Amino acid sequence: MELYCRKRIYLMNQLVFIFFTLGTHNFFGQSPCIISIENVNVIPMTEEIVLDTQRVIISDGKIVKVEPTSSAIQYQANLTIDGTGKYLIPGLSEMHYHLRNNDPINDFKLLIANGITTVRNMAERKGQDQVVIKNRILVGDLIGPNYFTTGPYLQAMSLQSEEQVMEVVQSHQEKGYDFLKIADNLPLEIYLKLLEEGEKNGFPIIGHAQRNLPLEYSLRMKSIEHVEEFLYISGRYGGKKLFKEDLADLNGIALQVKQSDIYIGTTLVVFDFINQCLDDKKFAALQKHELVKYLPKQERENFLTEKNDYRKMKNHEFEGIKADTLFGDYFLWLKGFARILVDNGVQLLSGSDTYGMVITGFSLHKEFQFLQDAGIAPYNILLASTVNPARYLNKYASEGTISVGKNANLVLLDKNPLDNIKNTQTIVGVMLKGKWFNRAQLDVMLKEVELAYK
Repeated sequence: MELYCRKRIYLMNQLVFIFFTLGTHNFFGQSPCIISIENVNVIPMTEEIVLDTQRVIISDGKIVKVEPTSSAIQYQANLTIDGTGKYLIPGLSEMHYHLRNNDPINDFKLLIANGITTVRNMAERKGQDQVVIKNRILVGDLIGPNYFTTGPYLQAMSLQSEEQVMEVVQSHQEKGYDFLKIADNLPLEIYLKLLEEGEKNGFPIIGHAQRNLPLEYSLRMKSIEHVEEFLYISGRYGGKKLFKEDLADLNGIALQVKQSDIYIGTTLVVFDFINQCLDDKKFAALQKHELVKYLPKQERENFLTEKNDYRKMKNHEFEGIKADTLFGDYFLWLKGFARILVDNGVQLLSGSDTYGMVITGFSLHKEFQFLQDAGIAPYNILLASTVNPARYLNKYASEGTISVGKNANLVLLDKNPLDNIKNTQTIVGVMLKGKWFNRAQLDVMLKEVELAYK
């Protein structure tokens, strides 16, 4: 074992040296064979509990022991991390992410620095190859979170016949995508054929709700990617939109969603961004926001000037209601309905829909805050970012909790997130696949992104 460890450490040192010469060495953390986190308070996410003063042993990227620190030490650690007074949670999941350029390295730095160890890219855009990115991570050529992806975002024009549906499902499988994502406007016969082909081939269909059909049709997918979609769907038998229903009367709808066993993405923060774009004072504040430094120059031009499409909407009216008033009402409704979904046991997936000033990595913590503002308990918010994604991705045997046998994807916090979800931002260090990144290394990552976008 000792000889094996020395060989691994030697190889890692060589890799660090190579990447040092390339100017990217700061993206690597230490990777000793055995790591011990001592005196830490563990939030295992197996239940709502804090295990005080624990020792967590990681060996070769796996959790091999969770025990009281008072227990006799059975392992010789290559690295010991002092967790005194701190809180350990499973790595977080960003389940609605968009890579906005063709170089993922800076985005991955932002994600890791924010404790995100699982990410699902939600559309392959022009010039991208999401499967190549995923495979580079798998073979260790690229340091990034556990990576899942959809193919291109498919609208009605992309699926105009049943034969084309069959070809698209087959091509998605052959390419190696994890999901097939659809828009909200498919003809009924095409939508039903797509669901049939997905089920036949074991390939999950996800995306937007089918807004022209009663809710029941949309609940046949594996997941609806925005709570926002419920603004536009009609109820059980068609008729008026759910937004027109009294929030207090929507428990029956939420129960129907629960019984379908579908997962619902949150993405409240992107809707808040739209509201800020519609308000002159808030938009001016966005232009000076401290996180602008993590937005590429071209994105600043697109979203922080009057080129922003939502700025063009600010004086528009919809059904006689000004855009800012309507979207403000929408946002209040969304938060209320998100709470109703959780109260009825619906499984949420944490995601922020990285768009505009929804800054990669940081936006997930803002999403958490909106969910807490809606009255959702911190534990349920953490479930949406740990256990629920692991179940959804069929990875619960190895992800989602702090338990023996699970992969070592962990976040060390200075404060207890069960007291206040804001405390997920008090990151002391992150462990990704058994590699430890301390606060100083995370700060270097953030600085590198800032410099790259100057």
